[in-house]
Amino acid sequence: MRLSEKQIRYFHTFGFLVFRDALAPEIQEITNRFEKIWRHAQDNDEVKTHDKKQRSTLFPFIDQDEYLSAMIDHEMVDGIASSLLGDDYNYTGSDGNYYVGDTLWHSDGWFRTKYLSIKMAIYLDPVTSDTGCLRVIPGSHHVGTFADMIHGAYNIPHQVQETLWGIKGIDIPSFHIESKPGDLVVFAHRIRHSSFGGGDARRMFTINFERRHLEEDVDLIKKQISGLAAFWAERAYGKIMIDTAGLSRMKHLEQRLANDGHLPGLVSKNKAKCSN
Repeated sequence: MRLSEKQIRYFHTFGFLVFRDALAPEIQEITNRFEKIWRHAQDNDEVKTHDKKQRSTLFPFIDQDEYLSAMIDHEMVDGIASSLLGDDYNYTGSDGNYYVGDTLWHSDGWFRTKYLSIKMAIYLDPVTSDTGCLRVIPGSHHVGTFADMIHGAYNIPHQVQETLWGIKGIDIPSFHIESKPGDLVVFAHRIRHSSFGGGDARRMFTINFERRHLEEDVDLIKKQISGLAAFWAERAYGKIMIDTAGLSRMKHLEQRLANDGHLPGLVSKNKAKCSN
């Protein structure tokens, strides 16, 4: 599966794409595995039961299950990532979430401007503009005057936004991506996005990818990987993700695995700080 030139052009222009029913045949098993991971984490005291008061997150996520790890190999997922990032793209990680209420305007990677990175979001509950669907500001992923104005304004308190524009966050001009289980939503990490009016247990997980880095830029990868030490991760990926990888998947893991040797040392330092 490859994207058409029109789809690729649409993504690069507006910053997102939606694939209706792309995962419909597998969505029930995907949902079952999502719940299984959360039950296991709760049973092993790795995470508290979702209290419906604030967002609950597990990271890494799909790496913890063989079936979900294989989503990297899915022809739709692989085809989209290859079309937008090149056949040698990197898988960078995944998180599983129970969302609560509004998610205010933000970007997941505005300052990472050298290498394009994308997020694939899988919603396991129907979401509309009134019940927490993703909202994006088309074009806000581009570096330049318009995007700079958008990102600068959204990095200040909401009451100041109202002073600037006379509108609340929910009324910011945006495109509402309503979706149902089985749909696949893809967007650039740099794009400004939010959700409003959602319930207190919206299930969604993401899979993240980036362009493969030139060898001269592997230090950028090492810096990104360093952040995993906060989760006590000693490898760039979970054990199941690595152990079940065939040659085709390993192509998308190898660059980060080759540059994660500093993680054990960072984890040891963090644990030592916590024990003091």
